[in-house]
Parts: sequence; structure tokens; C-alpha cells
Amino acid sequence: MTASSLDPPITDLLSVEIFGSGPAVRVTAAGEVDSTSAPVLRQHLDALLDGEVRELTVDLGQVTFLDSAGLCVLAAAHRRAVRQDVTMRVFASSRAVIRPLQITGLWDLLEAEQTDPAHQQGVA
Repeated sequence: MTASSLDPPITDLLSVEIFGSGPAVRVTAAGEVDSTSAPVLRQHLDALLDGEVRELTVDLGQVTFLDSAGLCVLAAAHRRAVRQDVTMRVFASSRAVIRPLQITGLWDLLEAEQTDPAHQQGVA
């Protein structure tokens, strides 16, 4: 008998959806962004920044946990967006996301915006 892993698969921790194409794209993440799942978010953001995107919206309204790995992904994407003259917007609605962004100073750097979770889908 073998013991199964206690860690859920990465796909169970985080889902990432991409809406739009070309110059304006919205990335919606849902679940937990930690050291295991942050590379998934990084891959999506890097792929978009490799393309023709000019406006990148990162919607974290459905994220339930954000640790230092996720913060690093957001900071790296922001640095790259600035270098490429891409407008990057970050939306958050839960304390689990807003608080780490505020404590690290990323809230102001990213010019993140707090959104109402009830209207998450209507934010452009």
C-alpha cells in the first residue's frame, strides 16, 4: 500500500483564465497563489507579455491566498510591463490578497484597485 500525496494537484490550487486578445487582455486567477502554483500564473503573464498586449488586467478577485511567491510574480510582471510600455492593472477584493500587497508596498506600486466581490465579473 502506498500513501497518496497530501498536496493537491496544482490545477486544484489555481485556475487561470484569459479573456480577450491582442492589445487588451484580462487574466482572471482563482484559488491559491503560492510557491507551488505561482509558476502557473507567471507562465500566463509572461506569455501575454511576449505577445502584442498593451493593456493587461490581472483580476485577483477570486484568489483566496497570496504568498511571497505570488507577490514576486506580480512584481516581475509589473517591472516587465513598465519596460514594455504596457499598462498593467491589478484588481483585488479579499483581505487575503489586499493585505499582503499593502504590507509589501506592492499595493501602491501596482496601483492596485479594490473591487466589490459581488461585481467582480463586471470589472473591465
